[in-house]
Amino acid sequence: MKKILYSLLIFASATLFAQKNPNVKFAVSNGNVGTVALFDSNKEHVQKVNVYKTKANLPQNLKKYEFLADNGLSEVTFKSSFGTLDFMSLAKFNAQNGLPQDTPVFIEGYEFKNTDINIFADIIADMKVETVDGRKSLVITTNKK
Repeated sequence: MKKILYSLLIFASATLFAQKNPNVKFAVSNGNVGTVALFDSNKEHVQKVNVYKTKANLPQNLKKYEFLADNGLSEVTFKSSFGTLDFMSLAKFNAQNGLPQDTPVFIEGYEFKNTDINIFADIIADMKVETVDGRKSLVITTNKK
């Protein structure tokens, strides 16, 4: 009986960690992933925003990010005078945290299987290694603005 309860508890906690946060909306700029909140906080430097409300409407250059488009996906272009924000690949974040570089990363419950994807460092509020679906993975929560 204890083993059954223990198994259910582990399954429930893994499921809880893997739930997608419906309040987070992702945006992409120059192939780097951020959140709409990040770009809103830098809106004086934004030149243009294209919002795609469904996965079906995504242009070809954003198709690899369609797993993030549950709540729509925005494409942001900064003014040329701004430069860029700091970004790094998820593979490098994995390496910094002692994980194999190809280990999937979870950001707000969204699984990033391709760790070659770059994210903007400014979206990170917390980052820790946790067990998700029986495997150690990097779990990132974003800044709440």
